[in-house]
Amino acid sequence: MEIERKFLISPQVEILSHLGEYRCRRIEQGYLNTNPVVRVRQDEDSYYLTYKGAGLKVREEYNLPLTKEAYAHLLKKADGMIITKDRYEIPYESYVIELDVFHGDYEGFLMAEVEFASEAECDAFLPPEWFGEDVTGKKEYSNSFMSENKLRK
Repeated sequence: MEIERKFLISPQVEILSHLGEYRCRRIEQGYLNTNPVVRVRQDEDSYYLTYKGAGLKVREEYNLPLTKEAYAHLLKKADGMIITKDRYEIPYESYVIELDVFHGDYEGFLMAEVEFASEAECDAFLPPEWFGEDVTGKKEYSNSFMSENKLRK
């Protein structure tokens, strides 16, 4: 089960000048289907096939490991844009903020995600002041939607 909230981040926030202090992973992903979501992802040297159920804040999620060769084969079958981003892991209270800095078609777009153990914890979360709009319930900010539709930044 995945329970998360997503927030837009302004390119002017001060924390961006300190990103070198945080762990960063390069992620590339393509979507084989968007309803339900079936995605292939390269996360550094790991490869996955992911199924995500319906929902934007709370939904089923299953990750299955792939070989590099299987990932490359399936990525060729992806519809829409391939999403590429750097994901920074920023500690905040008892959470880890996953700050995504997008590349390619979404160059410079910034979005943060925070995952939770329960829906109650998710609802009670108070984001740091540098977070922008909460876009958790807006499908146009899901990566699967973004892969099919050019987001107006």
